[in-house]
Amino acid sequence: MPYPILELPKDAPIQLEQLGTKTKFWYESPTGQKMLFKEGRPGTGENWAEKVCCEICKLLGLPHADYELALWNGHAGVVTPSFVPEGGRLVLGNELLARIVDDYDQSARFRARQHTVRIVMKIASASSVGFPLDWQSPEEISDAAGVFVGYLLLDALVSNQDRHHENWGLVLVPDQGLFLAPTFDHASSLGRNEKDKRRVERLTTKDKGRTVQTYVERARSAFFSSRKSTKPLKTLEAFREAAKIRPDAADCWRERLSEINPSQYMGIFDEMPGSEISVPARDFACRMLEINTKRLLDFSF
Repeated sequence: MPYPILELPKDAPIQLEQLGTKTKFWYESPTGQKMLFKEGRPGTGENWAEKVCCEICKLLGLPHADYELALWNGHAGVVTPSFVPEGGRLVLGNELLARIVDDYDQSARFRARQHTVRIVMKIASASSVGFPLDWQSPEEISDAAGVFVGYLLLDALVSNQDRHHENWGLVLVPDQGLFLAPTFDHASSLGRNEKDKRRVERLTTKDKGRTVQTYVERARSAFFSSRKSTKPLKTLEAFREAAKIRPDAADCWRERLSEINPSQYMGIFDEMPGSEISVPARDFACRMLEINTKRLLDFSF
């Protein structure tokens, strides 16, 4: 049965959301739940990519924001319930880093060279930071830093190049403390922005420089190795750096990845309405997942 596309009433918005570059607004569901609508830019594949990554998070057991396809006033997008409790707030990575890194540029999403895996892992490993709310951790995961390792595995798996310092954070709940936020915002994944013609070319070419393998190997994260680095780490390199810091957690997440059958990925795409994704986009994304799974399971750290 295809994933539903929720239709929102025209008068749904109750509060505009300023963060980010896309049209977003908060509204209240019929059950009184605070929800965020995020419009996907037409022709970019952002909506299906967000939904597919959400379902992959479920397969991995990662704490994640839930997403459903939606339509508001003729605009296609996704909706997600707030993961911040009443009275709490989301403290984004750039705010956290500005408190501990001198002269940290909070506006430089993809140019912040102080945005390193090591410093983010340091923040997440603080004893004051708890696991994501309402999430049961496996025995191998000892702290929030171990959970973040899983986020970076996800990024490498789906070639997510958008985990900049506003796409991770901590949830502050008065009288309870700080908690790692679930992983969210995965719309820049799975080659969703490629044209179908290029997808087909990469899927069928014999030119090694144009294959899907080469394509995924070029995927870069928003993390740097150090402030002296000139280029951000590739997504697999970012996971490797985190894996060295929390090897038990890395092994746990890789074990979960190894248990996923490729047919489960195909099952996700089979549930995607035909209006949301083309056959070449589906085939290309599945090939990316196949290659990235092998890369993640084969490398050592």
